[in-house]
Amino acid sequence: MTVTPTNFQDRPHSAWGFHHVRELHPTAQVWRGAGPVWDLPTQTSDLEDVTFEGADGQSTTLTAMMAEPVHDGLLVLHKGTAVYEAYGNGMRPQDPHILMSTTKSFAGSLAGILAEQGVLDLNADVADLVADLKGTAYGGATVRQVLDMRVGLDYSEDYTDPKCDFAYMDAACGWRPPVEPGAPDNLLDHIRTIRSAPPHGGAFHYVSPTALVMGWVLEAATGETFAELVSRLIWQPMGAEFDGDLALDRCHRSQTEGGLNVTLRDLARFGELHRLGGTANGTRIVPEAWITDIRENGDPDAWDAGTMADIMPGHHYRAMWYTNRSHPHRPMMTMGAFGQTVYADPVAELTIAKLSSFPNAGDELFGEMFRCLQAITDALHGD
Repeated sequence: MTVTPTNFQDRPHSAWGFHHVRELHPTAQVWRGAGPVWDLPTQTSDLEDVTFEGADGQSTTLTAMMAEPVHDGLLVLHKGTAVYEAYGNGMRPQDPHILMSTTKSFAGSLAGILAEQGVLDLNADVADLVADLKGTAYGGATVRQVLDMRVGLDYSEDYTDPKCDFAYMDAACGWRPPVEPGAPDNLLDHIRTIRSAPPHGGAFHYVSPTALVMGWVLEAATGETFAELVSRLIWQPMGAEFDGDLALDRCHRSQTEGGLNVTLRDLARFGELHRLGGTANGTRIVPEAWITDIRENGDPDAWDAGTMADIMPGHHYRAMWYTNRSHPHRPMMTMGAFGQTVYADPVAELTIAKLSSFPNAGDELFGEMFRCLQAITDALHGD
């Protein structure tokens, strides 16, 4: 089996490729700094036997699920203590794993930090901040509209369609073979091909290039790369244990839509700091008001009119995080292709980090994952 830069997302190659991205693609270091590691104490639990409906419709357990070859890592923190940790597909605690679209939520949290510092104006036109966006479909969109995925675009993102618009983006960053000769071979040129559609500020429309734009806005506002921003504003003050990696395209542009690679424990730390309202080890990292805004101020009408309401009813999207507004705890979560997620429930005092290598057509596995999250919540909190 040969894993290559353009097949590493496909089964069975992804079982190895997803935690060896820096061996396949150019990356930038996300330095953890020289400070102390945020300690995560461990405690045994009986979560191994928690039951829920599996992907095949039959009852399964946490242990049985993690034995399947599409699950790479699962870590459960309850009240700050690691009560369950398991790995698969040869992944080790020190191995960075691709986060896919969970990367977007890092951009959302960075935006909150920089907005509070007065560095980022949420009402600014993104094309005024990033000169390369002038004349593109993103012109006229505000930073806030980009953060909430409410940009008016004519763009199809269907991971099972090898010729949709998103497939051209995957090829532009070198993750897939070219869709056709002469198609863009870098991310900026792909952005320039995107067509305008309804006015900005309308329905929620999930488009990964929008998170590229958000990342580039952060870079333009600060003069730092996205990897440097994650390092300085999150990774170092949080007390990450390991360096992370950020994938780059052929022109060394940051893949802020899906290119972060971190270890399972460091991903759990990222989730935990959001569960705690933006603090890690007593250090304020993300403004508490920003976390509250994510959980409380998403637009339900924009979501219900948008592209994901049928598969995730009762949610909203704010600052590149999902919140389940129909759940009494209003947990917030990230979600990335092929089964990457962070789930933070402040009421249950619970944070769950999950890394996976699902196949492209993995809807039943996502359903299993969501049921698993709820079963763990019920087991540890009871409601």
